[in-house]
Amino acid sequence: MFVGHYGVSFAAKRFDTSVPLWVLFLAVQLLDVLWAPFILLGIEKLRIVPGITASNPLDLYYMPYTHSLVAALLWSAIAFVGYRALSRHRGGERAALVVAVAVFSHWILDFIVHRPDLPIYGNTMKVGLGLWDHPVIAFALESALLFGGIWLYLARAEVRRVPFVVFGAVMLGIQAYIFFGPPPVSDTAAAWTALAAYGLFALVAARLERRPSGAAAGIPGQRAAT
Repeated sequence: MFVGHYGVSFAAKRFDTSVPLWVLFLAVQLLDVLWAPFILLGIEKLRIVPGITASNPLDLYYMPYTHSLVAALLWSAIAFVGYRALSRHRGGERAALVVAVAVFSHWILDFIVHRPDLPIYGNTMKVGLGLWDHPVIAFALESALLFGGIWLYLARAEVRRVPFVVFGAVMLGIQAYIFFGPPPVSDTAAAWTALAAYGLFALVAARLERRPSGAAAGIPGQRAAT
Protein backbone atom coordinates (compact mmCIF):
# COMPACT_ATOMS: atom_id res chain seq x y z
CA MET A 1 0.00 0.00 0.00
CA PHE A 2 1.15 3.54 -0.72
CA VAL A 3 -1.22 6.51 -0.76
CA GLY A 4 -3.84 4.70 1.32
CA HIS A 5 -1.53 5.08 4.31
CA TYR A 6 -1.97 8.84 4.10
CA GLY A 7 -5.68 8.48 4.72
CA VAL A 8 -4.73 7.50 8.27
CA SER A 9 -2.64 10.69 8.54
CA PHE A 10 -5.60 12.88 7.67
CA ALA A 11 -8.02 10.95 9.87
CA ALA A 12 -5.62 11.04 12.83
CA LYS A 13 -5.95 14.83 12.98
CA ARG A 14 -9.50 14.28 14.29
CA PHE A 15 -8.05 12.64 17.41
CA ASP A 16 -5.36 15.20 18.16
CA THR A 17 -5.10 18.37 16.13
CA SER A 18 -1.85 19.35 17.83
CA VAL A 19 0.18 16.85 15.82
CA PRO A 20 1.39 18.49 12.60
CA LEU A 21 0.15 16.82 9.45
CA TRP A 22 3.69 16.42 8.13
CA VAL A 23 4.59 14.45 11.26
CA LEU A 24 1.65 12.12 10.65
CA PHE A 25 2.69 11.80 7.00
CA LEU A 26 6.09 10.55 8.11
CA ALA A 27 4.59 8.43 10.91
CA VAL A 28 2.33 6.36 8.67
CA GLN A 29 5.26 5.70 6.35
CA LEU A 30 7.95 5.32 9.03
CA LEU A 31 8.43 1.61 8.35
CA ASP A 32 9.06 2.39 4.68
CA VAL A 33 11.12 5.49 5.48
CA LEU A 34 13.42 3.13 7.39
CA TRP A 35 13.08 0.36 4.80
CA ALA A 36 14.47 2.50 1.96
CA PRO A 37 17.90 3.22 3.52
CA PHE A 38 18.02 -0.33 4.84
CA ILE A 39 17.66 -1.51 1.23
CA LEU A 40 20.33 0.93 0.06
CA LEU A 41 22.69 -0.27 2.79
CA GLY A 42 22.03 -3.94 2.04
CA ILE A 43 20.51 -4.59 5.47
CA GLU A 44 17.20 -5.61 3.95
CA LYS A 45 16.61 -7.12 0.51
CA LEU A 46 14.24 -7.01 -2.41
CA ARG A 47 14.09 -8.22 -6.00
CA ILE A 48 12.22 -6.79 -8.97
CA VAL A 49 10.07 -9.67 -10.22
CA PRO A 50 7.42 -8.49 -12.71
CA GLY A 51 4.26 -10.52 -12.25
CA ILE A 52 4.94 -11.63 -8.68
CA THR A 53 1.64 -9.88 -7.96
CA ALA A 54 -0.79 -8.35 -10.42
CA SER A 55 -0.06 -4.79 -9.31
CA ASN A 56 3.32 -4.74 -7.56
CA PRO A 57 6.58 -6.21 -8.94
CA LEU A 58 8.56 -6.07 -5.68
CA ASP A 59 9.66 -9.35 -4.15
CA LEU A 60 10.12 -8.18 -0.56
CA TYR A 61 11.79 -11.34 0.61
CA TYR A 62 13.89 -10.00 3.50
CA MET A 63 12.75 -7.08 5.68
CA PRO A 64 12.74 -8.30 9.29
CA TYR A 65 13.94 -5.03 10.81
CA THR A 66 11.19 -2.81 9.44
CA HIS A 67 8.19 -4.92 8.42
CA SER A 68 7.99 -7.81 10.84
CA LEU A 69 5.13 -7.52 13.34
CA VAL A 70 7.60 -7.37 16.22
CA ALA A 71 9.64 -4.65 14.49
CA ALA A 72 6.50 -2.63 13.72
CA LEU A 73 5.50 -2.73 17.38
CA LEU A 74 9.02 -1.73 18.41
CA TRP A 75 9.18 1.23 15.99
CA SER A 76 5.73 2.33 17.16
CA ALA A 77 6.93 2.30 20.76
CA ILE A 78 10.04 4.28 19.79
CA ALA A 79 7.84 6.81 17.98
CA PHE A 80 5.70 7.17 21.10
CA VAL A 81 8.67 7.76 23.37
CA GLY A 82 10.41 10.04 20.89
CA TYR A 83 7.41 12.26 20.17
CA ARG A 84 6.49 12.43 23.86
CA ALA A 85 10.01 13.57 24.68
CA LEU A 86 10.10 16.18 21.93
CA SER A 87 6.58 17.51 22.40
CA ARG A 88 6.37 20.47 24.77
CA HIS A 89 2.65 21.18 24.57
CA ARG A 90 0.02 19.94 27.01
CA GLY A 91 -1.49 16.56 26.29
CA GLY A 92 1.76 15.32 24.82
CA GLU A 93 1.07 11.75 25.86
CA ARG A 94 -2.16 11.65 23.86
CA ALA A 95 -0.41 13.14 20.84
CA ALA A 96 2.42 10.63 21.15
CA LEU A 97 -0.11 7.80 21.24
CA VAL A 98 -1.72 9.10 18.04
CA VAL A 99 1.71 9.13 16.38
CA ALA A 100 2.47 5.60 17.60
CA VAL A 101 -0.85 4.26 16.31
CA ALA A 102 -0.21 5.98 12.98
CA VAL A 103 3.13 4.19 12.76
CA PHE A 104 1.60 0.79 13.50
CA SER A 105 -1.27 1.35 11.06
CA HIS A 106 1.29 0.88 8.29
CA TRP A 107 1.74 -2.81 9.16
CA ILE A 108 -2.02 -3.40 9.42
CA LEU A 109 -2.72 -1.92 5.99
CA ASP A 110 0.28 -3.68 4.45
CA PHE A 111 -1.07 -6.96 5.83
CA ILE A 112 -4.21 -6.46 3.75
CA VAL A 113 -2.46 -5.87 0.41
CA HIS A 114 0.89 -7.69 0.61
CA ARG A 115 1.44 -11.24 -0.48
CA PRO A 116 2.71 -13.39 2.43
CA ASP A 117 6.00 -11.53 2.84
CA LEU A 118 5.41 -9.78 6.17
CA PRO A 119 7.18 -11.74 8.94
CA ILE A 120 5.76 -12.05 12.41
CA TYR A 121 9.28 -11.92 13.83
CA GLY A 122 12.72 -12.18 12.28
CA ASN A 123 12.22 -13.53 8.77
CA THR A 124 9.74 -16.25 9.72
CA MET A 125 5.99 -16.92 9.81
CA LYS A 126 5.21 -14.62 6.90
CA VAL A 127 1.69 -13.34 6.39
CA GLY A 128 -0.30 -11.17 3.97
CA LEU A 129 -3.79 -11.33 2.47
CA GLY A 130 -2.56 -10.63 -1.07
CA LEU A 131 -4.98 -7.92 -2.25
CA TRP A 132 -2.28 -6.76 -4.67
CA ASP A 133 -3.32 -9.69 -6.84
CA HIS A 134 -6.62 -7.87 -7.39
CA PRO A 135 -5.42 -4.47 -8.65
CA VAL A 136 -8.83 -2.88 -9.25
CA ILE A 137 -9.98 -3.71 -5.74
CA ALA A 138 -6.63 -2.69 -4.26
CA PHE A 139 -6.71 0.63 -6.11
CA ALA A 140 -10.28 1.25 -4.96
CA LEU A 141 -9.20 0.60 -1.37
CA GLU A 142 -6.29 3.04 -1.68
CA SER A 143 -8.66 5.66 -3.10
CA ALA A 144 -11.27 5.15 -0.40
CA LEU A 145 -8.73 5.35 2.41
CA LEU A 146 -7.04 8.45 1.02
CA PHE A 147 -10.13 10.49 0.20
CA GLY A 148 -12.03 9.22 3.24
CA GLY A 149 -9.21 10.54 5.40
CA ILE A 150 -9.09 13.84 3.50
CA TRP A 151 -12.86 14.24 3.95
CA LEU A 152 -12.56 13.68 7.72
CA TYR A 153 -9.70 16.17 7.90
CA LEU A 154 -11.40 18.89 5.86
CA ALA A 155 -14.61 18.58 7.87
CA ARG A 156 -12.86 20.27 10.81
CA ALA A 157 -9.58 21.79 9.65
CA GLU A 158 -9.35 25.53 9.00
CA VAL A 159 -7.54 25.19 5.69
CA ARG A 160 -8.27 25.81 2.05
CA ARG A 161 -10.02 22.71 0.76
CA VAL A 162 -9.30 22.80 -2.96
CA PRO A 163 -5.50 22.43 -2.64
CA PHE A 164 -5.94 19.32 -0.49
CA VAL A 165 -8.34 17.76 -2.99
CA VAL A 166 -5.89 18.51 -5.82
CA PHE A 167 -3.06 17.07 -3.72
CA GLY A 168 -5.09 13.93 -3.17
CA ALA A 169 -5.79 13.62 -6.89
CA VAL A 170 -2.08 13.95 -7.70
CA MET A 171 -1.22 11.32 -5.10
CA LEU A 172 -3.82 8.99 -6.56
CA GLY A 173 -2.39 9.55 -10.04
CA ILE A 174 1.03 8.50 -8.76
CA GLN A 175 -0.56 5.42 -7.22
CA ALA A 176 -2.12 4.56 -10.59
CA TYR A 177 1.30 4.82 -12.25
CA ILE A 178 2.79 2.52 -9.62
CA PHE A 179 0.03 -0.04 -10.15
CA PHE A 180 -0.26 0.05 -13.92
CA GLY A 181 3.04 1.56 -15.14
CA PRO A 182 6.42 -0.07 -15.77
CA PRO A 183 8.35 -1.69 -12.88
CA PRO A 184 11.32 0.04 -11.23
CA VAL A 185 14.62 -0.48 -13.03
CA SER A 186 16.36 -1.77 -9.89
CA ASP A 187 16.01 -2.31 -6.17
CA THR A 188 18.02 0.83 -5.42
CA ALA A 189 15.89 2.88 -7.80
CA ALA A 190 12.77 1.68 -5.98
CA ALA A 191 14.27 2.65 -2.62
CA TRP A 192 15.43 6.11 -3.73
CA THR A 193 12.10 6.84 -5.43
CA ALA A 194 10.16 5.82 -2.33
CA LEU A 195 12.34 7.91 -0.03
CA ALA A 196 12.02 10.97 -2.26
CA ALA A 197 8.23 10.57 -2.44
CA TYR A 198 7.85 10.33 1.34
CA GLY A 199 9.93 13.45 1.88
CA LEU A 200 8.18 15.42 -0.85
CA PHE A 201 4.69 14.50 0.32
CA ALA A 202 5.55 15.50 3.90
CA LEU A 203 6.85 18.86 2.67
CA VAL A 204 3.69 19.48 0.64
CA ALA A 205 1.52 18.52 3.62
CA ALA A 206 3.41 20.97 5.83
CA ARG A 207 2.96 23.72 3.26
CA LEU A 208 -0.74 23.10 2.72
CA GLU A 209 -1.52 22.92 6.41
CA ARG A 210 -0.27 26.45 6.96
CA ARG A 211 -3.13 28.84 7.49
CA PRO A 212 -3.58 31.69 5.01
CA SER A 213 -2.34 34.08 7.68
CA GLY A 214 0.97 32.21 7.76
CA ALA A 215 0.57 31.30 11.42
CA ALA A 216 2.07 28.04 12.58
CA ALA A 217 -0.55 25.36 13.14
CA GLY A 218 -0.14 22.40 15.41
CA ILE A 219 3.65 22.49 15.83
CA PRO A 220 4.73 21.09 19.20
CA GLY A 221 5.36 23.95 21.59
CA GLN A 222 3.62 26.54 19.44
CA ARG A 223 0.05 27.70 19.00
CA ALA A 224 -1.65 29.07 15.94
CA ALA A 225 -2.49 32.74 16.08
CA THR A 226 -6.11 33.43 16.86
